[in-house]
Amino acid sequence: MKEMACRRCRTLTNEKVCPNCGSTEFSNEWSGLIIVLNPAKSQVAKTLAITKPGRYALKVS
Repeated sequence: MKEMACRRCRTLTNEKVCPNCGSTEFSNEWSGLIIVLNPAKSQVAKTLAITKPGRYALKVS
Protein backbone atom coordinates (compact mmCIF):
# COMPACT_ATOMS: atom_id res chain seq x y z
CA MET A 1 0.00 0.00 0.00
CA LYS A 2 1.35 3.40 -1.00
CA GLU A 3 1.73 5.97 1.74
CA MET A 4 -0.69 8.88 1.78
CA ALA A 5 0.09 12.45 2.76
CA CYS A 6 -2.01 14.37 5.24
CA ARG A 7 -3.41 17.48 3.54
CA ARG A 8 -3.20 19.48 6.76
CA CYS A 9 0.36 18.77 8.02
CA ARG A 10 1.98 16.75 5.15
CA THR A 11 2.80 13.73 7.37
CA LEU A 12 3.19 10.49 5.41
CA THR A 13 1.21 7.56 6.78
CA ASN A 14 -0.76 4.41 5.98
CA GLU A 15 -3.22 4.97 8.82
CA LYS A 16 -6.80 6.27 8.54
CA VAL A 17 -6.18 9.11 11.01
CA CYS A 18 -3.06 11.28 10.89
CA PRO A 19 -0.82 10.42 13.87
CA ASN A 20 0.54 13.97 13.83
CA CYS A 21 -2.53 16.24 13.69
CA GLY A 22 -5.56 13.90 13.86
CA SER A 23 -6.89 14.84 10.40
CA THR A 24 -8.65 12.35 8.15
CA GLU A 25 -8.00 14.29 4.91
CA PHE A 26 -5.33 12.53 2.84
CA SER A 27 -3.97 12.64 -0.68
CA ASN A 28 -2.29 9.93 -2.75
CA GLU A 29 -0.69 12.63 -4.88
CA TRP A 30 2.37 14.02 -3.17
CA SER A 31 6.00 14.63 -4.07
CA GLY A 32 9.30 15.09 -2.30
CA LEU A 33 10.25 13.47 0.97
CA ILE A 34 11.84 14.90 4.07
CA ILE A 35 12.70 12.86 7.14
CA VAL A 36 13.01 14.94 10.29
CA LEU A 37 14.85 13.38 13.21
CA ASN A 38 15.36 16.40 15.45
CA PRO A 39 13.06 19.32 14.55
CA ALA A 40 14.58 21.62 17.18
CA LYS A 41 17.99 21.49 15.48
CA SER A 42 16.78 21.36 11.85
CA GLN A 43 16.66 24.60 9.86
CA VAL A 44 14.58 22.84 7.20
CA ALA A 45 12.02 21.76 9.83
CA LYS A 46 11.83 25.32 11.13
CA THR A 47 11.31 26.68 7.61
CA LEU A 48 8.52 24.14 6.96
CA ALA A 49 7.00 24.64 10.46
CA ILE A 50 7.55 20.98 11.40
CA THR A 51 7.62 20.41 15.16
CA LYS A 52 7.54 16.60 15.45
CA PRO A 53 9.98 13.98 14.12
CA GLY A 54 8.69 11.95 11.19
CA ARG A 55 8.35 11.53 7.42
CA TYR A 56 6.81 14.45 5.51
CA ALA A 57 5.86 15.24 1.92
CA LEU A 58 7.21 18.49 0.50
CA LYS A 59 4.23 19.01 -1.80
CA VAL A 60 0.69 17.63 -1.45
CA SER A 61 -1.82 17.94 -4.29
